Amino acid sequence: MTDVLNTMVQAASEAAQALLALYDPASRPPDREAMYALGTKLEATSTSVVRSALDGVDGVGWWDEDESGREVPPGRWWVVDGAEGAVNHVHGLPEWGVTITLVTDGQPELAVIHQPIGDLTYTASRGQGAYLNGSPLHVSAKTDLSAAAVTASQAGSSPEVYERFAGAFAAMASKALLVRNTIPTVFPLLGLAAGQYDVFWQYQPDLPGAASGSLLALEAGAVVSDLSGGAWDVNSADILVAAPGLHAAALEVLA
Repeated sequence: MTDVLNTMVQAASEAAQALLALYDPASRPPDREAMYALGTKLEATSTSVVRSALDGVDGVGWWDEDESGREVPPGRWWVVDGAEGAVNHVHGLPEWGVTITLVTDGQPELAVIHQPIGDLTYTASRGQGAYLNGSPLHVSAKTDLSAAAVTASQAGSSPEVYERFAGAFAAMASKALLVRNTIPTVFPLLGLAAGQYDVFWQYQPDLPGAASGSLLALEAGAVVSDLSGGAWDVNSADILVAAPGLHAAALEVLA
């Protein structure tokens, strides 16, 4: 699988450079229409680079939410976001990049995330650890939720989910040191893998970010589950990722 991972790294890097060529820190779109037009261009530009690089890998299909719905069927699939954090890119913010995950029978197997601002490449292979630019990542050693930096990522869902999220946010804020909500999904998970954050949760997870980021966190030592405490896969309705010393306490608050 080393050759496949290397191909993924190259694809993510080349696609991210295409995004960087379109990046303007002074960008301030005036309305949703302008944001959508810019985001669509970013996604199309980057994804074409990724597809060109990965189409030669045998036995792996391309998952497309617009074509197949949110569920990922059994088998091996590329789950890609060519412009993870496009809303940040079009507003001149730095947290955006390319995520590529190889999913096998519902479980992330290989993941690469490249963030060109800072030239940051995150990689993970199931059972082989998680790395940032070749250096191993490790989750937090905290065991006290009152000292925890907690993150969530909730956007573009439904009134029912918003109401549920608001209650959970308030409950967690009463127990943790701090709680923040950011998008896209992958960046708080990368921070958790690096020990900068301690707990993450999301309802109706954004799949490309959750698939790649959860594998990075898992391989860095985190516990990954759904919000009932059961095993998580890419078709789960929600996700909780936490440092091992905090997972049970976070689950109690959120379950």
